[in-house]
Amino acid sequence: MTTVKAFIRTGKKDKEVNVRFRLSDGRNVQLFHKSEIMVLPNIWDAKNEQYKAKSVIKLEERTQFNASINERKNLVLSLYGGNKELTSEKLEELIDKHLHPEKYNITHEKESLCEMFQRYVNGWLDTGVIGAGRKKHYDVIIRELTRFFIINGIDGCSVEDFNKDTILKFREFLRTEYKLVDKYPGLYVDMNSRNRPSKERSQNTIAEKLLLLQAFMVELESNDIIPVSPFRKIGKEKEAIMKQQYDEPIFLTKAEFNAVLTKDCPESLQRVKDLFIVQCCFGCRVGDFRRFTFDNIGIEEGIPYIHYLPQKTHKDGLIRTEIKTPIIRIAYDIIMKYKGELSNSALLPYYPDGNGETGYNYQIKKLLEYCEISRKVAMFSTALGTNEYKSIYEVASSKLARKTHVDLMNKVQVNKYAAGLHAKNSGAVDRYTNMGIKERFILMCAAFGCEEYKVNPELTIER
Repeated sequence: MTTVKAFIRTGKKDKEVNVRFRLSDGRNVQLFHKSEIMVLPNIWDAKNEQYKAKSVIKLEERTQFNASINERKNLVLSLYGGNKELTSEKLEELIDKHLHPEKYNITHEKESLCEMFQRYVNGWLDTGVIGAGRKKHYDVIIRELTRFFIINGIDGCSVEDFNKDTILKFREFLRTEYKLVDKYPGLYVDMNSRNRPSKERSQNTIAEKLLLLQAFMVELESNDIIPVSPFRKIGKEKEAIMKQQYDEPIFLTKAEFNAVLTKDCPESLQRVKDLFIVQCCFGCRVGDFRRFTFDNIGIEEGIPYIHYLPQKTHKDGLIRTEIKTPIIRIAYDIIMKYKGELSNSALLPYYPDGNGETGYNYQIKKLLEYCEISRKVAMFSTALGTNEYKSIYEVASSKLARKTHVDLMNKVQVNKYAAGLHAKNSGAVDRYTNMGIKERFILMCAAFGCEEYKVNPELTIER
């Protein structure tokens, strides 16, 4: 947690000294600011960081002094914004620019909510709190907030003016924004047709966006930029507007996976088939999958495995536990097929981002359609208020690979509470044991119907 403490440094008691401020963010960040606020040491309350309660000071002067201390703390926190690369010297410069803009030939304007939000998000990315993919989601909601403020005539809305009612109005704006595109075309001229709102957003999409906004407000609250997050004032309505609802899980059955695996595909679909099969074997998110190189391969007891830090779940900068997934024979054969063919150290010939015809998700749909994986699955329609049934290839994406992996693995694992020695969800079971690479490899081979194998340090199979 980020904190700012006010203190003084002097050996004398009868001469005024500057009040100093120290910002701390964990063990590695200590920033200092020497302010122009002066105080006599004998009337300074070091514990409460204000005038001593019994000091002979007029009430008006005491109130003003204590308020100036709190204002300076908030300014330091605001300018820091989670940027762990900031130095004390740079902080002093930023404070001086804020207090004396005339010296720098700049016009002093109060920072808007969107400007502050963007500054925090940039700081989170620079310090590793979030990854580039997560930042894109934050950037999108900042742009949506900007459009909302402009349309409602409150462009430049400050953090202090953003309240419970504004949140509820913003939620409604997110739901029905598609109706405003033709009315305010200038706000959407730079957006491509895929990103331009064209239909009502689902409750899940709205809830995800509000959760990002709430995270920012909680950060401001914890940094004392605002006294309390406006989300805390929504009350019972909060559960309804933040609730996410999920359809029935969609994954390939083992028979469907094997149908894709054994299907002879034309050359145009062979690459996406190879990638999709390997991602099903790894079960990783597509953002992690795209980054894999041969540097992500390790070997333990002759068993090759992929190891990586998942970008999404270690975004808080504290979790550094690697995921280690054995490479079963299906995935091994595909990886080795491309070894030496790629110009860089990439593990596989990945598709670019996006959902266009060259994008991975689009290609997965075409692959499953070619393989005749057309089982109908239920998808809830917000507009109709009921389920629609679509062929699985119509709704397929890279997430299907992850869900397929989880389902296949779930069906071969013994319930760890089945022995009856511990209650369900007991933490003791996980403390007593640990599943290593070898055990996971055996389970994965069973789940995918593969034979076990071993490799030497050069990744060549040992006969």
